[in-house]
Amino acid sequence: MSAAATRLLPVLAAFALGGTIAPSPAADGVSGDTLRSVESFASIRDPAKRSAALFVEAGKVIQHPRCLNCHPATRVPTQGDHLRPHVPPMVGGVSDHGAAGLPCATCHGAENQPTSSPGIKTIPGNPHWGLAPAEMAWQGRTLTQICAQVKDPRRNGGFTLQKLIPHMGEDHLVGWAWHPGEGRRPAPGTQAQFGALIKAWVESGAHCPAG
Repeated sequence: MSAAATRLLPVLAAFALGGTIAPSPAADGVSGDTLRSVESFASIRDPAKRSAALFVEAGKVIQHPRCLNCHPATRVPTQGDHLRPHVPPMVGGVSDHGAAGLPCATCHGAENQPTSSPGIKTIPGNPHWGLAPAEMAWQGRTLTQICAQVKDPRRNGGFTLQKLIPHMGEDHLVGWAWHPGEGRRPAPGTQAQFGALIKAWVESGAHCPAG
């Protein structure tokens, strides 16, 4: 952990004790939520309806706090299961990795870091830690709106549908959502299950749920 991060921990802890950050009582990689298998949707005979249902299931991950916190429309990250404002105050900046004077790497390292500060069990970490690009911001949008956005290369970071499959199912930063560190509730299921749902959704026509 950086020296700057060490200096910030007492400040973060003070905010936590004041109720700004409330870690979830879940261990790293252990979630009470599950994802249905692709095979469980085989009974839906209409391909378009089956495709939309697959995306709804994948939406359990896409709209989970572990993902939403890094996909804010305001370019200001949020924290916790209730999408609280980031502490200390942060902005994505030009590079999506923080402002010039306070980059994300000030506190976030290449991996989750345990702390001894009250109220904060771990500081999240990944070699590419930062906000999703502005065009991939979907916090506050409905699943139907997110689906249309995810399909549009102009609004999804330039991904084609085929390139979305490995991005969702294999990308290491996306995978952090299932290994968020002690004190945070992981995303439902596993990244492999999520990737399989996205693959089946794409291969069935990438239809969006009504809404």
